[in-house]
Amino acid sequence: MNTSYEVVMGLEVHVELSTKSKIFCGCTTEFGGEPNTHVCPVCTGMPGVLPMMNKKVAEFAVRTGLALNCDITRKNKFDRKNYFYPDLPKAYQVSQLYFPICRNGRVDIEVDGVQKSIGIHEIHMEEDAGKLVHDPWDDVTLVDYNRCGVPLLEIVSEPDFRSADEVIAYLTKLRDILMYLGVSDCKMQEGSMRADINLSVRPMGQKEFGTRTEMKNMNSFKAIHRAIQYEAKRQIEVIEEGGKVVQQTRRWDDNKDASFAMRSKENAQDYRYFPEPDLLPIEISEEWIQNAKDTMPELPEAKRARYISELGLSEYDAGVITSARELAFLFEKATELCGKPKEVCNLIMGELMRLLSETGTLPEDVKIEPKKISDLIGLITEGKINRNVGKEVFEAIFKDDVEPVSYVNEKGLIMVDDVSLVEETVEKVIADNPKSIEDLKAGKDKAKGFLVGQTMKALKGKANPQTVNKVLNEKLSEILK
Repeated sequence: MNTSYEVVMGLEVHVELSTKSKIFCGCTTEFGGEPNTHVCPVCTGMPGVLPMMNKKVAEFAVRTGLALNCDITRKNKFDRKNYFYPDLPKAYQVSQLYFPICRNGRVDIEVDGVQKSIGIHEIHMEEDAGKLVHDPWDDVTLVDYNRCGVPLLEIVSEPDFRSADEVIAYLTKLRDILMYLGVSDCKMQEGSMRADINLSVRPMGQKEFGTRTEMKNMNSFKAIHRAIQYEAKRQIEVIEEGGKVVQQTRRWDDNKDASFAMRSKENAQDYRYFPEPDLLPIEISEEWIQNAKDTMPELPEAKRARYISELGLSEYDAGVITSARELAFLFEKATELCGKPKEVCNLIMGELMRLLSETGTLPEDVKIEPKKISDLIGLITEGKINRNVGKEVFEAIFKDDVEPVSYVNEKGLIMVDDVSLVEETVEKVIADNPKSIEDLKAGKDKAKGFLVGQTMKALKGKANPQTVNKVLNEKLSEILK
């Protein structure tokens, strides 16, 4: 990219909240369902209906604002944002323009070892619109109103981003915080977290902003990174060729790896905002704010620091385990039960991450009970099973939810520690593999590993590796004198 230009970006992140009902009615917020079944007269904008505020939405907004270092607006209200679009049945959206619930926050990020603070201009509550479904087969567009009225927080940053990497670092940290707070599942593939990217370029050193474009409803980190790179390059080329960047809303096409103009960018006055007449102002009490502070969960950054300083985890391991709330919960509860944080960490970082990858399972869908992890670690550290058998047992826990102690007993996996049986097996393995003995005499030390493997195989993987190695070393020292 042309280094004589600077990219300037601000983000508007829309987050669907994990409330059971919508923001102004009792309809379910559950994802999916048959089209137009999670609806009622209120969320479809029928004449004469009156909305009723869902208190949980305001609670989630306050909790989010505190976690993002915002000032909480004590007295705030809703406004109508008027525009017509097929998936907005009321022809207006209830939002907050003049008195948003949170202002003046920040999120601290780190990119390539450099720390930076990204300003949060405001966070406001609003309702989501429906969804247009384009059917290319029949050449029609259908409307599903199930999502209408699902509560949203719109988190508006300051124009503090200068690279795609900074944007991804911010979104990653924001997602982690929101998930730990329990206010959203942030499933981008389901639209629970979407980002609008406002981007402009300017000559390096210029203070005035360039003309910006907005790319709407980006719902994957990969697409966001590519879209930023493309749009910055496109704007620079327009300027270099003597043209002018047009302020507009653009649509990113991930398949074509390009953005396309949709419409000229609206300004606030085009929406004809006015105070929402059907909803009373909301007053946030000091007691409510203090309660939110008192019940705030430990957030990922603090949790990582504690895992490193108190439990001895590496920075990398602590980062992976705290990347999902469910992994951190499993780690902490299993550690409380067995008192062996590094053993629990090794199981999660090794076997669990492997199985998640192989099966395409998301961390939030892991259903392993912490006690089963603790019991398995007990079997390993007490010498009842070896680590290879431990991997087999863990996979059975993951896939079939077995009880580790019962499984080991039923499968006859208790470790063989009978020295006489091991001696007998080692002698047979040595006798059956004269080539390995010749290799050892010739200085090929790898042959010893082969003999260990053959012994373990003969004992069906249940032998104590330390006993096998001890006996084998004794037998080989006699042969190789």
